[in-house]
Amino acid sequence: MVNCKKNTKVSFLEFLKIWCDVQGISLPLHHKKIAQWLEEIFYSDKKKGLLLAFRSSGKSTVVGLFCSWLLYINPNVRILVLAADTVLAKKMVRNIKRIVEIHPMLEDIKPKKKQEWASGSFTVERDLALRDPSVMAVGLLCNSTGSRADVIICDDVEVPKNCDTYQKRCDLREKLLELNFILVPNGMQIFIGTPHTFDTIYKV
Repeated sequence: MVNCKKNTKVSFLEFLKIWCDVQGISLPLHHKKIAQWLEEIFYSDKKKGLLLAFRSSGKSTVVGLFCSWLLYINPNVRILVLAADTVLAKKMVRNIKRIVEIHPMLEDIKPKKKQEWASGSFTVERDLALRDPSVMAVGLLCNSTGSRADVIICDDVEVPKNCDTYQKRCDLREKLLELNFILVPNGMQIFIGTPHTFDTIYKV
């Protein structure tokens, strides 16, 4: 993974506070805790995390802002957003794109070419000539093994329709193993979601 030295730019929590100020909204305490937790994982050696939170807690919103912050500290980073289906994945990518368009600290990385600004993927202004876009949405059943990513966000990969039988849960776990061939060495992987079955894939 392409690394960035710590403290060379504002922290994610500061980045998040600036966004809330721009939007004219308050910053809930649990969002602060999530922000600090995400940044701790990013700078840790393990770089893997599981975020489980109650419905409508705003966890996907905070993670979308986190992805935007990653582009802020390193525009060369490649982020793959994986969800149960492509529609869900695109929803987060659209949110990240909107943040890049509006956040005052991201003005310099907004792409100059409109063709780099698609609904399911986009590429910011960056130094390296990389094949993969900066952010890309992928559904669980799509073939993405030819891609490479520095960060993989698994957003609601477990949903009622893909985990209601033992075989479906086995298939889901097997599909998620393919991410090992996409994530670069020392890359970061975050699972966010809500368990939908007792034998959830989120069990640790």
